[in-house]
Amino acid sequence: MNGRPRLLLLLALWLPYSLSNSPIFAEEIDSWYQWRGPLATGASNTAKPPIEWDEKTNIQWKVPLPGHGNSSPVVWGKQIFLTTAIAIGQPFEPRLDNRPGSHDNSPVTHKFQFDVLSVDRDTGRIRWQTKVHTAIPHEGGHYTGSLASASATTDGERVYAFFGSNGLFCLDMDGKVLWSKQLGKMHTRHGHGEGASPALSGDSLVVNWDHEENSFVVVFDTRTGKEKWRVPRDEVTSWATPIVVQHEGRKLVVISGTRRITAYDLEDGRIIWECGGMSRNIVSSPVATEDLVIAGSSYETQSILAIRLDGARGDVSNSKQVVWRRYQRTPYVPSPLLYRGALYYLRHYQSILTKLDAKTGEEPLGPFRLDGIRNIYASPVAADGRVYITDRFGATIVLRHSETPEVLATNILNDRFNASAALVGNQLILRGERFLYCIAEAE
Repeated sequence: MNGRPRLLLLLALWLPYSLSNSPIFAEEIDSWYQWRGPLATGASNTAKPPIEWDEKTNIQWKVPLPGHGNSSPVVWGKQIFLTTAIAIGQPFEPRLDNRPGSHDNSPVTHKFQFDVLSVDRDTGRIRWQTKVHTAIPHEGGHYTGSLASASATTDGERVYAFFGSNGLFCLDMDGKVLWSKQLGKMHTRHGHGEGASPALSGDSLVVNWDHEENSFVVVFDTRTGKEKWRVPRDEVTSWATPIVVQHEGRKLVVISGTRRITAYDLEDGRIIWECGGMSRNIVSSPVATEDLVIAGSSYETQSILAIRLDGARGDVSNSKQVVWRRYQRTPYVPSPLLYRGALYYLRHYQSILTKLDAKTGEEPLGPFRLDGIRNIYASPVAADGRVYITDRFGATIVLRHSETPEVLATNILNDRFNASAALVGNQLILRGERFLYCIAEAE
């Protein structure tokens, strides 16, 4: 056996251990296995995506996608995983949401089929497409949203796809459904829809079920689908994806919420610490360094803060555990990017960029107005000393990660984008409303 097969065998044998103990390891075998990447920060330490592209330049492939979804692509090896919702059957009389404060929502006019897809990373060919559920949605959601907004996640053995009110599904890498769960119906604020992605750590899959009725967080065994624990949450609707943080030998599930940012022990669901200070309508997900959790929000109030993990116990809202806090230009829809000690975030969902020292919260320069892009739902990503920010109208601005961010390129594609990019190898995978793009420099 030569060196490469031996290495692949060792990787396969040690993979379950690596995912549960070192998220960086997954990146070394070229994956973007969850929304926000292998470190849940939006960054890759190994990818080298291109700087420039357009519809005719540096497009390795571009393929149309069935149905509609805002879920971001996740990647393992040669497979890209996506979720989508496909209208089926004849249209019926439009059904409008009746949630309090409902506005700007899409009427329900069809029954939908909910599918999970695997796309070949080299060619763009759909390897498999599995129908996991059909239903008439009880909410249409915001007109910019979708019925497939939560991103999948994978551990290289199984794929986990979450459609909120339409179920949680575990599939093998060939698209066979292994187990599924129906958790009930979410009733979201203003009927604006669902979108928090599941978080994966070892053999635990975490689901945030925040809505306007009985909210909870639940953890499932990835192998069997058995519920490990479920804890009620005194929270209203949020769209924030949980993160799993390891500190002092303990894994913490951290979830941003309107009333509290809360850290639960992954083993049993005990609350370890909590912190107030966020706004309503939590969309942005937290990020974490080795010793800080950073969370932000922007709606009726603006706030972003950093919580020191060392010594965090109980309610830390008004304690010295909050090492810095800011009240301007905070993120609403896009989540912050943590890259090489810097924290990048966008004002609300607009093209005004803030760059802070993540440890201190200090802002040496800025803010920076980003000409050439407009409203932004996709979260920024970074690799190879560059930051990538994609707006809703097809433009991606590429910045040099430096003391003063320098614009390297502004790239235009003929599609609309709400999903965040995935960075793997020399590729940038970008999901639009109509197409999936693989962007890479021609060899």
